[in-house]
Amino acid sequence: MEYGTIVLSREIPIAIIRLNRPEAYNALNMQMVHEIVDALDKLEEDEGVRCIVLTGNDKAFSAGADIKEMINLSSVDLIRTGHFLPLWNKVGNYSKPIVAALSGYVLGGGLELAMSCDVLVASENTKLGQPEINIGVIPGGGGTQRLTRAVGKYKAMEMILTGSMITAEEALRLGLVSRVVPANSYLDEAKKVALEISSKSPLALKLAKEAVNRAFEISLQEGLSFERKNFFLLFSSEDKKEGMNAFLQKRKPEFKGR
Repeated sequence: MEYGTIVLSREIPIAIIRLNRPEAYNALNMQMVHEIVDALDKLEEDEGVRCIVLTGNDKAFSAGADIKEMINLSSVDLIRTGHFLPLWNKVGNYSKPIVAALSGYVLGGGLELAMSCDVLVASENTKLGQPEINIGVIPGGGGTQRLTRAVGKYKAMEMILTGSMITAEEALRLGLVSRVVPANSYLDEAKKVALEISSKSPLALKLAKEAVNRAFEISLQEGLSFERKNFFLLFSSEDKKEGMNAFLQKRKPEFKGR
């Protein structure tokens, strides 16, 4: 598939998906949604790729949904097509870790896309927000849910009800991003994180992701039970034997995802 709104590259064991609509501050449209989903489908099947970096450019990760495309949509259109639902489902439930490399504007659907990822690396000039209230709607891609879980009810209410933006440093203090780095190094830092993640067992990464994500959906006791099940499952893997033997032999493990 030829891509017109993203650029896909591989730097094995990682892959990079770059949102590429610079003239529109990487606004999300349906073409971009389909292309990101297609790229992620391909990378999910590629055993050589163990972690994904999702990024934009220095001025914008994504400033949100493309208003020109949305203005004439009706409720029936959204219900019939699901709109951006394939993207939210794909990223939010992806089997491999995704590191978001953020810079510039991370707004609306762009912030919702970033929050669907697993680790968020932000440049010091990043500005984050859910400004949908300013155009008469509300977040529709998880903003009211993921943002509230990340920063708490009252800060989420302030951001969503006023449409105001916060800085990268404030996002770090609130727990909305994982780390903040200088503007000229955010992508390199994200790649560094992705490479570190890629050195771990693919099976352990997958089950760890599942367990952490379930923590937001179920009770503590149910979560502990789910974690224990995934922990037990890994004891039948070759990677568990390799990892423990490598530790005892004081060498670097070679994980195969088996």
